[in-house]
Amino acid sequence: MNWTDIGAVTDVPLRGARLVKTQAGCIAVFRTAEDEVFAASNACPHKQGPLSEGIVHGQKVTCPLHNWIFDLNTGEAQGADEGRIAVYPVRIEAGRILLEISALQNRSAA
Repeated sequence: MNWTDIGAVTDVPLRGARLVKTQAGCIAVFRTAEDEVFAASNACPHKQGPLSEGIVHGQKVTCPLHNWIFDLNTGEAQGADEGRIAVYPVRIEAGRILLEISALQNRSAA
């Protein structure tokens, strides 16, 4: 695996997100209230809502445009909504967020 440092865990607020621009497009990095970190596509499949501006609750994010909810582990839409967002491997080392970039190479640019 090919990991790249994208910043400190503390750069992402608890229950919030930050946007990371990559050559393959924009990735949203989320931090939960329990200090877990997830990375996923920034665009909601419904109407391309910016998920990095959504509400983080538990291990889920709610799209700010139409309230679609996505599981940050699987990317699957919850409830009656259908669809999924891409999720990407992340890990924490010494307080730094590492994103597995080879997963991005399989993604087309946004």
